[in-house]
This record gives sequence, C-alpha cells and structure tokens, in this order.
Amino acid sequence: MTLTIELSNEHASALQAKAAAEGLSLEEWLRKLAEQEPLAAGRPQRRRIWEVIAENMKDVPPEDFAALPKDGLSQIDHYVYGVPKRTP
Repeated sequence: MTLTIELSNEHASALQAKAAAEGLSLEEWLRKLAEQEPLAAGRPQRRRIWEVIAENMKDVPPEDFAALPKDGLSQIDHYVYGVPKRTP
C-alpha cells in the first residue's frame, strides 16, 4: 500500500529530525510508528484512583501506618494547615 501525505516543509523537517534522532530513515521511522500497539483512542489507559493509591502505598512500612494519627481524617485541617483541632 502506498500513502501520500502533503506536509509543509516545517512538518516534514520535524519528522525527519525525529527519525534521524533514532537513527532511522523517515520511511523506517514511520513504519515503526505505524506498527506500535495503539492505546485506547490514543490516550493512556485510565486507572481507578484506589489502584493508583494502592500502588503508591505498597512499599510503606507497617510501622509508618501505625504512626499516623488516629483522628487524621476528622482533624485533617489541623494536620495539613495547622489550624487548632476541632472539638467533636
């Protein structure tokens, strides 16, 4: 299959520079690009927030969790912003 694309000189130069940076001809670089596994609609895969949090927290030692304040959620403003603790 042959595909012809009209590009400005600027765009063509930019593509050739990207190909050259990888040590490839423009044709080889475009073929490599076309063979890549496409992501869903061109966007990175989305992950649920709890999956991201769990991954970020997996290496936190249990003793660090034990050192967290027990009233951290109800007194978040105190711990984050330094405002006086609220009375329940």
